[in-house]
Amino acid sequence: MNLDLLGWRQEFDPYFYSYQQQGFQVGRVIEEQRNLYTIMMGTDTKVHVNVSGRFRYEAANKRDFPVVGDWVIYRQVNQEEKGVIHSILPRFSKFSRKSAGNTTEEQVLAANIDTVFLVNSLINDFNLRRLERYLVMARESGANPVIVLSKADLCDDVEHKISLVQQFAPAIPTHVISVVNRQGIEALDVYCQPGQTIAMLGSSGVGKSTLMNCLSEQDIMAVGAVRAHDGLGKHTTTHRQLVMLPRGGMIIDTPGMRELQLWTNKQVDYNFQDVQSFAVRCKYRDCLHQGEAGCEVERAIQSGQLSAERFKSYMKLQKESQHLERKENEREQLKQKVKMKKLFQSIDRKRKRF
Repeated sequence: MNLDLLGWRQEFDPYFYSYQQQGFQVGRVIEEQRNLYTIMMGTDTKVHVNVSGRFRYEAANKRDFPVVGDWVIYRQVNQEEKGVIHSILPRFSKFSRKSAGNTTEEQVLAANIDTVFLVNSLINDFNLRRLERYLVMARESGANPVIVLSKADLCDDVEHKISLVQQFAPAIPTHVISVVNRQGIEALDVYCQPGQTIAMLGSSGVGKSTLMNCLSEQDIMAVGAVRAHDGLGKHTTTHRQLVMLPRGGMIIDTPGMRELQLWTNKQVDYNFQDVQSFAVRCKYRDCLHQGEAGCEVERAIQSGQLSAERFKSYMKLQKESQHLERKENEREQLKQKVKMKKLFQSIDRKRKRF
């Protein structure tokens, strides 16, 4: 297997060149478990690695550590299937969220992705608001979003649900699938091309692992049984891994996530252009759409031109991203204060010496 089949791009060459002259090797992270990584080289050889002490010392945040999909510079240990990571090549795309909990920090879930499958079940777990959130985050990643509506064999109103999705994502490729009867599976082949990387995102039990097994033509991921009372599968993925597909390309499955908070807000307005088309016609430029005179957004909701739930989702994402931006600014200001304090302490110590 050569590097091209693993997704290598020519723009990586200048970054790798200097390391190559020093005897380092390059590989792609295909599995991550508790800061231990498995990488694949330009052959079928897999190497188990961890990061060097210097790498760990210089890493300022979680986002600085390798994730599945990363290209890493490493040195192999004495011809063994072990090695040490010294650096990460620049990511051309990354799927990020705010770390779970109260910490304001970026968590990168997967890197160097070409296409994101946003998997949503057509039955009990069908959730347009969650899909809106996934779509915003997928576009933030730099990868191309594709909506995959699963479990069509269990749904009685497929066409209606497709129409609901297309109301807010008319330009996004949307595929209806059923792994049970292989409905729509062949249509996904266009994304599974040699050198292309797909990531699958969706909540627990929507069928991501089942789809991965289907596309890889082997039982790679454990799959839980479907519950009779709500039609949901039990979530079984516990870590991220990259899998080579027989027809070409690679796919990354990710565990379902209870928390999926935005990390940046650059794409919120873009993904809600229907809301923006009314907002720009409001009487006041700083209209909050909360009872102000001449608010075109409220008028559109009252006339039925804009869904109230859609607008509520937009406002929720806006508030979340604005809160995150404030927290990040405060964090950066605190870092600068600490940096300046250390600088002045260093200057003061030097003065005292003389």
